[in-house]
Amino acid sequence: MTQLILGLVLFLGAHSVRIYGEDWRTRLRARLGENGFKGLYSVLSLLGLVLIVRGYGDARLDPVALWTPMLWTRHLASLLVLVAFILNFAAYVPGNQIKAKLHHPMILGVKVWAFAHLLANHTLADLVLFGSFLVWALLDYRAARRRDARTGTVYAPGRLSMTLVTVAVGVAGWAVFAFWLHAWLFGVRPLG
Repeated sequence: MTQLILGLVLFLGAHSVRIYGEDWRTRLRARLGENGFKGLYSVLSLLGLVLIVRGYGDARLDPVALWTPMLWTRHLASLLVLVAFILNFAAYVPGNQIKAKLHHPMILGVKVWAFAHLLANHTLADLVLFGSFLVWALLDYRAARRRDARTGTVYAPGRLSMTLVTVAVGVAGWAVFAFWLHAWLFGVRPLG
């Protein structure tokens, strides 16, 4: 569990600088330069991710059950993860109405993904991992919305055609992940 927690601190810590230290981030970027800052950010994120994967994998070998999951939660989680995939793709498909309306769809996608996994899983490691991501996403979304309000950010209206592309790509990505990649990467088949 120590590796998992340390990984979360590194990964989410690196991704939280805009939540708690925007001015510090600006000064650090100026001091290190753009490439130096991105390099440090990438190294911390990658190291954190490796520790998260290893720590979570180790915790799954000796799980501490907190409750008994109900079958319906797996089905609801799959539906919510579909929504999360669409939200995540909305962050990258230009000109879609989802991003125009929600402004930060990837952070919302992380929120939905984490909540879905909390519904479907039941161990202490699940609570630590997915609960940490949920708390981070709540704080990051709030900080991003405040930053937008402070800077007067205006999002261009999206087009229906690009929204349909976003949904189609999100559904396709979810299907590939749900039916094949999740089992291959994590050893769990979310849809049976």
